[in-house]
Parts: sequence; structure tokens; C-alpha cells
Amino acid sequence: MRARDLSLRGSRGWVFQGVDLDVPAGGLAAVGGIAGSGRTALLLALGGRMRPSGGTAVIGTHRIPRDLRAVQRVAALGIVPGVTDLDPALTVGEHVSEALDLHEGLLGRWRGRRGRVRAALERAGIGGLDPKTLAEDLAPDEAQLLGVALALVGEPGLLLLDDVDEGLPFERQRELWRRLRAVADAGVTVVASCHDLGPAAEFAAPVRLLEEVRR
Repeated sequence: MRARDLSLRGSRGWVFQGVDLDVPAGGLAAVGGIAGSGRTALLLALGGRMRPSGGTAVIGTHRIPRDLRAVQRVAALGIVPGVTDLDPALTVGEHVSEALDLHEGLLGRWRGRRGRVRAALERAGIGGLDPKTLAEDLAPDEAQLLGVALALVGEPGLLLLDDVDEGLPFERQRELWRRLRAVADAGVTVVASCHDLGPAAEFAAPVRLLEEVRR
């Protein structure tokens, strides 16, 4: 994935501006910045969900902004607040089953659903999580990794995650980044936003957004 001078201007001015980003296949990038620096909008633009105002990006063989629909098919969103939130009333297993139904259809029900739910969780590094646990009872890092599991069901080439360090102490942030590193090492390019780049330093390439953009 490569972005050059990627920018987005809204009705109130620049949301983000002049972003350059290079992430090799199977790479992990940590995008840091304070609230209001455009982290979420950047992820949505890289995933083809939001059309940038300027610049270009290449996701695999697809170009932004020319091939937005094609990018949407290869880029998946994990937990992006306000866009792909978990349903607090559903269990972990119900979330994964819904994702499997969406991507496999009814025929998938005949392929050993319980084992496929467990495999999806293991792929995200949370194989020990009880599928009967309600989403509202998950710790913040568990919720993030459930979002990873749901996204990976669709076999994306690019995985985008937002605010991954929200509500986590330093050591649990590091452990989450370690697990995201394992996902990337399995062949999925991962771009995740965070407040603090420090805990990600051992595992991810850092990208710092400007805290203030020119309006």
C-alpha cells in the first residue's frame, strides 16, 4: 500500500493533508495523532469508504480515488467507532457467526460452524475467548481483536483499525500490537491508528499525523 500527498478537505477545512504512507504487503503501520488529527478519516479514505480531495493511493493493484469500489472489496475495517461498532447485546460467537453467514452464505452452515468460529478467533489471537461472552463484557483489547476476527473472515488484503490503544494501559497496548504484528506476519497488511506510538515501536512502522493542519 502506498499513499502520496493524500488529503481530505471538508466543509470546515482540511481533515488531513499531505499524507505519505508506504506499507509493504504483510506490513504493520501505526498511525499516531491526537483527536482531531484526521486518523479515522484517513483510514476510511484508505479503505475506499471516503473520497480524498487530493493525492493518490495504491492498494494492491487498485488506485484511489479511481477504483474506490475495488478497494472496498480488498480492504476491511476492524472496529471503527461510529462505523463498525460491535452490538453489545450479541455474544462473541454470534458476531462471528453473522460474519461467516455474510461471506459464506447458507452453505457455510454445513461446514462445521463451531469449529469455524473457533478458527476465526484463533486467527486474531483470541482463541481462548469464550464464544458465549457478550460483546459489552469484553475488555477494550478483546473487542479490538474480535473486530479483527470479523474482518479477517472476508480474507482482506488490507485491514484498517481505529483507536486501538483506547482505554488500555501501556503493557496491554504492547500485547495488542504484538498480536497485530502476528496478523500482519500471516500475510495481511495492517494499518492501525492510535494516540500513543510508544507501545507500538517494537512491532510497527510509525506514522505521525500533524496535530494541526492548515485550515
